[in-house]
Amino acid sequence: MSPADELALLLRPAGGGLYLVSTGRAEQVALQRRLYGARDEAEVQDRFLRALSQVASARAVILGIPSDVGAGYQRGANLGPQAIRARLLDDEPGFFSRLASEGVVDIGDVFVVPQLLHDDMLSEEQKRATRRALYPVLAAHEAKGFPVSPLSIAERALDLVFQLNPSVAPLIIGGDHSTAWPVVAAMARVRRETWGIVQIDAHTDLLPERLGVRYCFATWSYHANELLGRRGRLVQVGTRASRHDRSHWENELGVRQFWARECNRDPSGTLDAILEHLHGVGVKGVYFSNDIDGTDEAHADATGTPEPGGLSPSLVTELIRRLGREIGLIGGDLMEVAPALRPRPDSSSRTLAVAGTYFRETLAALLGTPKP
Repeated sequence: MSPADELALLLRPAGGGLYLVSTGRAEQVALQRRLYGARDEAEVQDRFLRALSQVASARAVILGIPSDVGAGYQRGANLGPQAIRARLLDDEPGFFSRLASEGVVDIGDVFVVPQLLHDDMLSEEQKRATRRALYPVLAAHEAKGFPVSPLSIAERALDLVFQLNPSVAPLIIGGDHSTAWPVVAAMARVRRETWGIVQIDAHTDLLPERLGVRYCFATWSYHANELLGRRGRLVQVGTRASRHDRSHWENELGVRQFWARECNRDPSGTLDAILEHLHGVGVKGVYFSNDIDGTDEAHADATGTPEPGGLSPSLVTELIRRLGREIGLIGGDLMEVAPALRPRPDSSSRTLAVAGTYFRETLAALLGTPKP
């Protein structure tokens, strides 16, 4: 089976990663028709497959991972990819058509079984049962080894993408923050330069495990930091909700943190310090992981854990631009947008407006990155 053929089994057309039968199904199909400029579902599928055939020559790929199985306090980020894409189309109806002309391929969504997270947590019996549901066109012996959980599917799909195009830049729409882990894991197998992660987040996500779970929203950064070999190559910006102070995390795990209060006190100086640190540890490319709760709740509170005292959208935007200009982005994500969580009547629209800006800025920075 070719990588493109396997991708077609693992993924669904953009906006189709949620399993809907009645409630929400019409809205999902309508969005897919808008995204693909298609008349019906058959044409959506045809254009999705055509997009997968373009991965080998793409400059960047977009992948939705609509899973909030790895979340904590409040869920709802499973609707993030669908809502962010819809907002981008509302802002610019021809947005995705324009991207296609610039070498950006939307490869669709990971199809999510909402009770599953990672295959390592499942029995062989459960994996066999779910494979029968997800891959009915394959015989049991053909489906053996195919992933069934969202994190595992995403990692395998990105391995295939990098097999087709090792230098392509992924831009991921989550999902809770656990969905950053498969991206980092797959990138580590293909990137040869010294690279790092800049993480916008109110929280550290630096637990080795949470309640016995190895990969979830609270642990992905710990494992990413270990994958990078520590040494300050994970930089966290906007931290403000933690049971430990900065010295604990920096001394124990070798991360570098810029807490929200210092960012807000001296935005320009903080940006200079972040870039100086990254240059100092030899980083040649950055994966930019953007949890929307790193932004202050006054601007973005449609998320599972909104926090006061956060970053301004202007600071985050300028950081994206400087990383793109001065180091280069090799990948990025936008996480934890939960449009159904509305502490205020306009929470969803405000949060999606900020998310749309972050998406466009991150993509622009990615496209400015020279290929290795």
